[in-house]
Amino acid sequence: MDTLSLLADGFAVALTPSNLALAVIGCFLGTIIGALPGLGPSNGVAILIPLAFSLGLDATASLVLMTSVYYGAMYGGRISSILLNIPGDEPALMTTLDGYPMAKAGRAGDALVLSGVASFTGALLATFGLILLAPVLAQVAFKFGPAEYFALYVLAFCTLGGISSNNQAKAAIAACIGLGIAMIGLDNVTGMPRLTFGSMQVMDGVNFLVAIVGLFAVTEVFVFIESHGRESALGVKLGKITIPWRDIIFTFPSMLRSTVIGFFAGVLPGAGASLGSFMSYTAEKAIVKDNSKFGHGDPRGVAAPEAGNNAAAGGALVPMLTLGVPGSGTTAVLLALLMTLNITPGPTLFTDRPDVVWGLIASLLIANVVLLILNVPMVKIFVRILMVPAWVLLPGVTMISFVGIYSLSGSSFDLLLMIGFGIMGFFFRKLDIPTVPVILGILLGNNMEDNLRRAMVISGGDWTYLFSSWIAIGLWIAAVVGFVAPMFLRGVIKRPQAITD
Repeated sequence: MDTLSLLADGFAVALTPSNLALAVIGCFLGTIIGALPGLGPSNGVAILIPLAFSLGLDATASLVLMTSVYYGAMYGGRISSILLNIPGDEPALMTTLDGYPMAKAGRAGDALVLSGVASFTGALLATFGLILLAPVLAQVAFKFGPAEYFALYVLAFCTLGGISSNNQAKAAIAACIGLGIAMIGLDNVTGMPRLTFGSMQVMDGVNFLVAIVGLFAVTEVFVFIESHGRESALGVKLGKITIPWRDIIFTFPSMLRSTVIGFFAGVLPGAGASLGSFMSYTAEKAIVKDNSKFGHGDPRGVAAPEAGNNAAAGGALVPMLTLGVPGSGTTAVLLALLMTLNITPGPTLFTDRPDVVWGLIASLLIANVVLLILNVPMVKIFVRILMVPAWVLLPGVTMISFVGIYSLSGSSFDLLLMIGFGIMGFFFRKLDIPTVPVILGILLGNNMEDNLRRAMVISGGDWTYLFSSWIAIGLWIAAVVGFVAPMFLRGVIKRPQAITD
């Protein structure tokens, strides 16, 4: 009953005219961002965070807008996957395997509607999972001490980027760079400057929003420039939009199975929607009796990864809200937003700021309904977004990034620093080094260091204290498995991908 009462209070917050309008706007913008190949939810949220501060939104309103963009981008990623055979983002990769063959067979409209319904099913059920699991995990989190939190941060670094990167060593290098950047500024204990090189502008450390917008948004600008602003063009013509009831009923069990798989993949810190999408597709292909049509336009091959990646998006919010550890790259950006708003994610968030938590959850439920309405009858509008030329897109992204950051800090140095991060992100992209571990290092580096210092003070310098509880030992084991497992999974991941060749 307490949960229902709190959820009712959340709806009272979410259904205010301003928050409801922000949810609709966020869903619309997120779908557009997700439909554009290469941007994805991480870039979309990073680009629009400065806009939220420019508008002077409070904590709840900012989160409503950004999470609606997040969910919208997860929905939108399927559009270019199905019509262009180009994933809007990495989680949508698996959708290309059967979505594009369906489109080439003249069933583009059916594939888009089916994927929209699957996305709705996965995201909606995952939000209910968030309602049930997050308060329970928050209670467990009260048992966490410095040793457990340090092991949890290690787990996050070991798993994040493991699926997205082709090389675990590169992911580890990126994480170390992020941790090094987090060390810049005044030491929390001694007050001595570290790695500032005499610059007063970085005495307070590097603003993680500057790093995020630089590594995501500005990097995309440089990538577009390098590609000479090539315009998008539809690879498949979109015919009449109808609701394929037969396919929806046929694939509904696949949606349910994939939702469960995707949700728990999202709950794992650092795994995120990419793992949820892959596991859902491969599990569905293994479960069904006749999988001969997989890779050739099987509706189940569209429904499974879409339900899985959207369920993972909801599951990734669980560790972010309850433990303060992001479950994906996008939730790492959302974590930065919370920290900027002076909101500390963790078990006390549910008691200290229930209006924020339950208002957010209620907004997610509303956003799912809005997205279903937008993505079925209005899908032709979003398809036209794929034809937006680079000369229109580039100035918009650049303007939002620069104006937003400057309005937030009023510092021209931050603008130069943002460009510097953009250049770094561009070279990382060329070298196939993931940028999400860099962001995670900047976000969690200070907390990780503080918990390590507390653990050493409590134990008198005894490092075995880091393994002093079963929770800590379990997290260390999970960290080792999370770092090693992708090395074996990567070979399996490439096999279904080869179907499209």
